[in-house]
Amino acid sequence: MKVLIDRIKSEGQNLGGGILKVDSIVNHQLDPPLMAGMGAAFAARFGDLPIDRILTAEISGIAPALMTGIELNVPVVYARKRKPITMSGPVFLETAPSHTKGGETLLLVSAEFLHEGENVLIIDDFLATGKTLLALARIVTSAKANLVGVGVVVEKTFEDGRERVQEKYNVPIHALATITSMEGDKITIVGE
Repeated sequence: MKVLIDRIKSEGQNLGGGILKVDSIVNHQLDPPLMAGMGAAFAARFGDLPIDRILTAEISGIAPALMTGIELNVPVVYARKRKPITMSGPVFLETAPSHTKGGETLLLVSAEFLHEGENVLIIDDFLATGKTLLALARIVTSAKANLVGVGVVVEKTFEDGRERVQEKYNVPIHALATITSMEGDKITIVGE
């Protein structure tokens, strides 16, 4: 997605240690037309698949997942990081390491919003090590639903997450922007 790549090139910052700061694009500030374009791009890529629901992780995955949900006309569920008092009944719970915060992050989805036999598309902001996506995929499996694909805004290929996800789940994975290296202060993006 050229407009996204251009924005990463002009606004993204390599903070070292594989951390890409794109707060002006997806992680703090949102550009609604850019988000709408992301939703359209994901819908174009996955629209031929049977999709009943989209799953993402709180918080940065919500906007691109919502835009995709609008395009595909399906509900969007996000895994919460804390259990609110309104979440009662069975819950699917997984943990994933947080690349930017350090430590483990909880991912909780109420069983009332993820059903057996449903076809689920995961949309998230980043694919780095793949551990968050694998945790979301385990939630889909725990619900006895079917994972049909994974879409991410940015993939960092040098962290091998795609291989980890595809080794466990043989589904299509699509990235809107693919970063092949982050050396020094340089960010190398496919298609620049």
